[in-house]
Amino acid sequence: MKLSYLSAALLFAAPLLQAKGLDLDLSKTMPSIEKFYLDLHQSPELSYSEKNTGKKIAGKLSKLGFEVTDNVGGYGVVGIYKNGNGPTVMIRTDTDGLPITEQTNKPYASTVKVIDEHGANVGVMHGCGHDIHMSSFIGTSEQLIAHKSKWKGTLMMVAQPAEEVGGGAKAMLSEGLFSKYAKPDHIIALHVSASVPAGKVTMKNEYTMASVDSVDINIKGKGGHGAYPHTTIDPVVIAARTVLALQTITSRELSPLEPSVITVGSIHGGSKHNVISDEVKLQLTLRSYNPDVRNAQIAAIKRITRGIAQSAGLEEPDYPAVVVHEDESIPSTYNNPSQTNIVRGAIKNVIGDTNVLETQAVMAGEDFGLYGRTDENIPITLFWLGGVNQQQYEKAIKNNETLPSLHSSKFAPDYKVALPTGIKAMSNAAVALFNKSE
Repeated sequence: MKLSYLSAALLFAAPLLQAKGLDLDLSKTMPSIEKFYLDLHQSPELSYSEKNTGKKIAGKLSKLGFEVTDNVGGYGVVGIYKNGNGPTVMIRTDTDGLPITEQTNKPYASTVKVIDEHGANVGVMHGCGHDIHMSSFIGTSEQLIAHKSKWKGTLMMVAQPAEEVGGGAKAMLSEGLFSKYAKPDHIIALHVSASVPAGKVTMKNEYTMASVDSVDINIKGKGGHGAYPHTTIDPVVIAARTVLALQTITSRELSPLEPSVITVGSIHGGSKHNVISDEVKLQLTLRSYNPDVRNAQIAAIKRITRGIAQSAGLEEPDYPAVVVHEDESIPSTYNNPSQTNIVRGAIKNVIGDTNVLETQAVMAGEDFGLYGRTDENIPITLFWLGGVNQQQYEKAIKNNETLPSLHSSKFAPDYKVALPTGIKAMSNAAVALFNKSE
């Protein structure tokens, strides 16, 4: 999508103000953090394969004095640092890369190639900025330990695998993340942004990212010769009707005040020009914020597919199979307003009011939201860390160009500016939550 007016307004924001929170002199620590970032960037690992990445993070936390447990929920890492009586603040990062061949032309670009689960030779890239997340995570750990006289409580650092496939948070929680290690009072995370200039942070209260569901629809028919369609029940025609009918769920069944996306991302059926097949397969992604909308989407899909199949003359045993992949489903991310206001204020204090902006919710998904949906009902906050080089941003504004998005092979965050901003923002947010007045 094109740059929004809000994004354009960021171009004219004032420079960083003098920090009022933790006095962080990062001049001595940033060279090692940048080195760590470049190493992570050049050695990405796919979801469920983050073995070496987990070891690197565990090693960093151990050297800082954390009590570290690795291989949690796969290759996840949990670091606990007890610093007297006080609340428990959990900071989460994600660790997995994506099956993308990097095309940024950066001298430090990833050249990693692996054989994926399907036997294909694929490139691997941190195309969603998880290398920025992990480096900010370690930098924040360093600063909070160096300034531990400024806070009291338990610092819980969680490096989560398999975010890109929606499995990591579930796996860590199912292994007792909040019972075996610590029960947080506050949970925070950051995500790099591909549309906000480096040096700035954006966030919003309440819903900030969408729920995500993957749905398969297998449409059956009665195949035959393409020259004699009257002797068949054509699943391609049924599929075409279905794809169009699904669009009426959002436009005609759900309130226009409730965001909803139903996208058919894949359709496969048939093998030859003159053959009517027996089956067509659809793959969908569903997005929403309100859980009631999500349930309504799924119910409507099942009803519509059944009705179209019946109208085409199929009997009930041949009605379409609608499969919701619950193991891949993730809920929407809801930023607790009270906690998010504290985080916002702390970050403003350190990087300036004009560099902390309000943003809109997005239809992308993040399994971070799961940490706020457990029985413990822990407040969570996720904020966006600007990642776009300022000159690149200004050029895009001037020429009305589209910036490379997250998951793009050309996404290259300005790490020299984004990393210190992320470390300052997250460190001060954590201290503010530790010192929150009850």
